Amino acid sequence: MAEHESKVEDIKGETPTEAAVPADALPEQATTDIALGLWDQTFTFLEGLMRPWNAYQVGIALLLVAISFGLKRVFSPRLHEWMRTREGWPKWRYRYMLLIQRRMALIFFVILIWITVFVMREVTWPSRSYLLGVFANLAAAWLIIALVTRLVQNNFLRGLLRYGAWAWVTLVLIGFSDEFQQLLDAAAFDIGSFRLSLWTVLQAGVMLGVTFAVARFVSATTASSIRSNEDISPSMQVLVIKFLQVLLYGAALFTGLKIVGVDLTGLAVLSGAIGVGLGFGLQKVVSNLVSGIIILLDKSIKPGDVISLGETFGWINSLGARYVSVVTRDGKEYLIPNEDLITGQVVNWSHSNDFVRLDIFFGTAYGDDPHQVREVAIEAAKGVDRVLSTPKAPVCHIVGFGDSSVDYILRFWIKDPTGGLTNIRGNVYLALWDAFKESGVNFPFPQREVRILGDEPKEFVTQETEEK
Repeated sequence: MAEHESKVEDIKGETPTEAAVPADALPEQATTDIALGLWDQTFTFLEGLMRPWNAYQVGIALLLVAISFGLKRVFSPRLHEWMRTREGWPKWRYRYMLLIQRRMALIFFVILIWITVFVMREVTWPSRSYLLGVFANLAAAWLIIALVTRLVQNNFLRGLLRYGAWAWVTLVLIGFSDEFQQLLDAAAFDIGSFRLSLWTVLQAGVMLGVTFAVARFVSATTASSIRSNEDISPSMQVLVIKFLQVLLYGAALFTGLKIVGVDLTGLAVLSGAIGVGLGFGLQKVVSNLVSGIIILLDKSIKPGDVISLGETFGWINSLGARYVSVVTRDGKEYLIPNEDLITGQVVNWSHSNDFVRLDIFFGTAYGDDPHQVREVAIEAAKGVDRVLSTPKAPVCHIVGFGDSSVDYILRFWIKDPTGGLTNIRGNVYLALWDAFKESGVNFPFPQREVRILGDEPKEFVTQETEEK
């Protein structure tokens, strides 16, 4: 046991004089001493690797690394081919299988090095497998961190947590964590009564990353459950999801800062001042946020509704905190501010129901029987797909007697305005053309009297002749 402890001290380069110094009492000289001590420990650690049994352990570890990469080259393609045959798996399972494929060398290394450590501890002195134990702990910790951080969806946040956790676990396992913590905590400056150090900033970044990752995971899971509940209307689903997101992310922010030790009471005045500044500087943004809440509460529009706003006609794709996404028939997506939907005139084609009435106008010659024209037009409209026969059948009425034609209006109803309006009107016009051609109904041409300037009117010539 004594031999093992002395071996550990020789490798790490620790001495009893390097005691921890309180962070708030570190002078500049103490900071310099810690930095030099870290350098000496690192140099001593690297120098210790050159000793015979330490070098043997490093060589064994490198050999296991080479074997692990060789096993990966053999088994990784087979795993990939097997994954291609797994149809119907959820996305999270595919993601983890891809992670296992990419980290296969690390997985094999963890298995092989732990087997080696257990064997060497049985056949030789524990000190002769100490470095291998450190390498095994590091590899296992890196693998666990990689698997756990895969739950974080945001790429930047996942990378920040992964590499930060790897660095900190490495420092802890090799015994340099206290010195690095003191060194980072010494790099600080005071803001009034608040002391801000580099260590505090790193702690805050990691803890906020963890709390935001948890909040994002809970938010996504809860949102999926809410969307699958058919008893909740689409607008209320959006409202509940947005409220939960604000609540969860706000709680994550304050929890992360509280864990780090930031005094939140000092943020009250600052948040009030920021709120006043935002109120004046971001009036439009705040107006759109409030308008979005009003839209969700009064259910005037909801996802899937077909609306017209000015020249824009389309259906609601999603409701956001600042804007509404409207997708048109030609694939364009308009981001309309919520304020415009509150203050402007909006035509909601499917507010209370999905029925939409469309009107088309046409004319026929005076020689055609209007009773027959009406019957032919109604039957032609009924034969078009998407035109409803029940409960509201097409109707046709005379609306006037024009210069060259008898004018009619044909009204019909559809139930799927998202399928387009122009195309259904075109189909009805085409059906009228075919039906009128088959029934002998004529479309009139404009009749105009053309008079050439300089010619005397017939009536004037006759009157003048009679007087003579």
